[in-house]
Amino acid sequence: MRTELRRRVHARVQALIAALALALPAAAGAAPVTDCPLRNAPFSAGSPLIDLLLSPAARGVLERHLPGALAKFPPMFASTRAPSFAAILTAKELVGYGRGDPAVVARIDADLRKLPVTPADKLARCERYDNDDPKFAATPATTKDQPRLLIMEKMTGFRDAPGVNAAHAAFEAMAKRKHWATFTTTSGGTINPRNLGEFDVVIWNNVSGDILTLAQRRALKAFVERGGGFVAVHGSGGDPVYFWDWYADTLLGARFIGHPLAPQFQDARVVIDDPAHPVAQGLPASWTMKDEWYSFRTSPRVSGAHVIARLDEGTYSPIGMAGQQLRMGDHPIAWTRCVGRGRMAYSAIGHLPASYSEPHVVSLLENAVVWAAGNGQAACTSPK
Repeated sequence: MRTELRRRVHARVQALIAALALALPAAAGAAPVTDCPLRNAPFSAGSPLIDLLLSPAARGVLERHLPGALAKFPPMFASTRAPSFAAILTAKELVGYGRGDPAVVARIDADLRKLPVTPADKLARCERYDNDDPKFAATPATTKDQPRLLIMEKMTGFRDAPGVNAAHAAFEAMAKRKHWATFTTTSGGTINPRNLGEFDVVIWNNVSGDILTLAQRRALKAFVERGGGFVAVHGSGGDPVYFWDWYADTLLGARFIGHPLAPQFQDARVVIDDPAHPVAQGLPASWTMKDEWYSFRTSPRVSGAHVIARLDEGTYSPIGMAGQQLRMGDHPIAWTRCVGRGRMAYSAIGHLPASYSEPHVVSLLENAVVWAAGNGQAACTSPK
């Protein structure tokens, strides 16, 4: 009887130890983030709207100058929990979208700059970032033609789940077909020098919003500049505001200004601009498909990008919010860039889930991954 009692006690103790072992990592978690990019920045009309809404004092400034406006916000714009549109807007854009008086923006800015940035403000600003470093087995050895892919799916801005899921399925299907190794993460903490050393290409799957701490930014920048590949799709280049200039201006090379809303999704003709480039391999001279078509402030060609495909603006209506004119003339929709020794490929196609099963889009993205990994000719061609 005494032996049986000892056995039961021992079993209970072991079960308790096991439970504690499982609970401790979740309770302890990763270290709190203290190096988020705008942690110490003064409040201004150019601050992320989410940071203004998180601060009672800053929110009070907005409510004083925009009476009743915040109460009318749809939840996706007013939420202080990421992902939220508030992470990719500022007071300046907010007033501008409503065709508001620029003088109001100036008054908001002046009052916001008078506010102190408190320790609570700094803590709240960093909560949407993470230092989580998921453990994963080292990706298996591959041949030169079998790249190792890290697929990033963290968003703090807009998350369009159907599009994200469809893109994810497309990349996984490519990997299975081509025998590539993949690892998918929703943790910004995955972006560190040790982890990035395991991969050939980082894929930004419709990533919206600022997701990387200062250390993580440095790690991604070094990875690309030293020869790593970077592939991004649709929403990864579709934020109204960016808070990392290197990403928008050097890595992507273009800043989003809007997409049609009359209607939002339209048939348009995609035209291959450089049929000789490896990313265009196997694609027809043009094809027509329905999607949400992005426009950019300037053509990425101006900043040195090599354009792969462009839109025929005569085949759809490029009119945005409140009659916004989105016609670019030269309208690239997919392009590549050399960044240091690394390669970047971006396709703005891909809001609709069906776009990721469109054979020409699949070929474009598959070619982009191979090219970004450093395989094939045309390592880095001069801009046309």
